[in-house]
Amino acid sequence: MDISEIKGLYKEVFKSYAHPSLEEHVQKIIELDAYLPYSSTFFCITNTRDLTFEYVSKNMGSCLGLDKNLFETQGMRYFWSRMHPKDIEIWIGALNDLMIFTLNEISVEDRSKMSYTWNYRVKDSKGVYVNIIQNTTPIEFDADNKPIIGLAHYTVLDSRVKMEICASAKLLNENNEYETKYFNNFSQKLLSDLISNRERDVIRLLILSHSSKSIAQKLNISPNTVDTHRRNILKKFNISSTGELIGILKMNSSII
Repeated sequence: MDISEIKGLYKEVFKSYAHPSLEEHVQKIIELDAYLPYSSTFFCITNTRDLTFEYVSKNMGSCLGLDKNLFETQGMRYFWSRMHPKDIEIWIGALNDLMIFTLNEISVEDRSKMSYTWNYRVKDSKGVYVNIIQNTTPIEFDADNKPIIGLAHYTVLDSRVKMEICASAKLLNENNEYETKYFNNFSQKLLSDLISNRERDVIRLLILSHSSKSIAQKLNISPNTVDTHRRNILKKFNISSTGELIGILKMNSSII
């Protein structure tokens, strides 16, 4: 998926028509940024109508080593261009589901109280794909009450941390506490979708310690066909042994 495709999908998700003023919001954030210490987090004010960053905090450079001017001049297109290719489609799906959930399940009055979180990988200045956890709170809405301006916080984690792509939506309730209203593990969902029904049958029998010969007899297929299914399953999970597969599936039973 190239940048033009991402742009089209992103704009479809956040299609907007109004033109609210941003001056007060931006000015307050700029004033606060001068007093914040350097850390592994940075924040931006995002404009999903124009696909721009209205402001990028000083910590972005220390977190990713990237040129702040590229964020400010090229906007989200530049950021997308550095996203891990395997994460893009899942990320778009997560954004789309979050928007559908918000429009269908969250009242207009509560949308300003929502906070959204998702994660993906981005290539830093050293060419390493680091983990990004993004938390965005809407601060402006269009005429259709879709969030278009957000305050986004980005936490950067080491590339060696293995993270599945998840998305969540939380509501600031009357007790001033964030209450989870939506959660989905999109990496697990995508992997589950890749597994055929026959492969699912093979997996269940493998977990029960059946041999290829035994599985073949139960499913009325040849042992060679079972071995082919086993190889395809390992490839889809990107692992090398049946033992490792069984361990993963026992901890993530929802996959099967």
